[in-house]
Amino acid sequence: MRAISQDTLGGPEVLKEVELPRPEPGPSEVLVRVHAAGLNPTDWKHRGHKLFLGPPPFVLGWDVSGVVEETGTGVTLFKPGDEVFGMLPYPHGVGSHAEYVTGPARAFTRKPSQLDHVQAAAVPLAALTAWQALVDTAQVQPGQRVLVHAAAGGVGHMAVQIAKARGAYVIGTASEGKHEFLRALGADELVDYREVDFADVVRDVDVVLDTIAGDTRTRSLRTLRPGGLLVSILPYGKEELDAEAERLGVRAELLLVEADHAGMNAIADLVEQGALRPRVEATFTMPEIRKAHEAGETGRTTGKLVLVVRDDE
Repeated sequence: MRAISQDTLGGPEVLKEVELPRPEPGPSEVLVRVHAAGLNPTDWKHRGHKLFLGPPPFVLGWDVSGVVEETGTGVTLFKPGDEVFGMLPYPHGVGSHAEYVTGPARAFTRKPSQLDHVQAAAVPLAALTAWQALVDTAQVQPGQRVLVHAAAGGVGHMAVQIAKARGAYVIGTASEGKHEFLRALGADELVDYREVDFADVVRDVDVVLDTIAGDTRTRSLRTLRPGGLLVSILPYGKEELDAEAERLGVRAELLLVEADHAGMNAIADLVEQGALRPRVEATFTMPEIRKAHEAGETGRTTGKLVLVVRDDE
């Protein structure tokens, strides 16, 4: 099978198309014929830095949408021919930037008919991150005020829609050119971070979803009401964050996304209800993988980038 691999850490130039043996599904696993695979910031971070995966060679990619080719022993959820989408177990279940990938059956759910494979591939990691932050961790309730940073990004635009589906009042930070897009998703209030310091104009927030970290994260604590919660998807710097949160009388949690069958089912339900729709800014073929990483590393993507693995997509 064709796959995108690398022999060393580095820039996009280390990525190359290779031929690898097709994997075989183990017990409780499915083999998926990949039609499309999402691209996420964690891909270029792992490409360039020693993080969770250890030294290369490895195949990146956690998002996947495709068709079940074969099932392993004990799988009852799916049969060959079923269209599925999901997120491979993060971080060590990596490998969707290839023509075939194996993963636990319960990392997947059936692809909603409203989405084609390209759209579906844009959903899992970003939507699961937002779901686990806002629903599982923060337990957002109707009427609560939610601040979403980088609201037009991959996680951000999912978070805006999920928070609105929970009945929240949503405030987003984004450059002015992305405000119309975010209003169409349901954002109630928008702050142009290039012109205004959000920490000066946003107050009495119940939940902050931090996708940026650094000074943005610590300043975000000042926007929270007493007892409010900041959830950061960048899991480092906990001691400093906790100390500042305690000083201000608020709370902070660091989240690392997990593969989640129940969460994927809930996300698929939102898609089927018309409450969640991915924005795909651009698609790339496997020979264009270096261009895809270069585009992602600009940090200017609205929505998601997707790798198209099968030509018929």
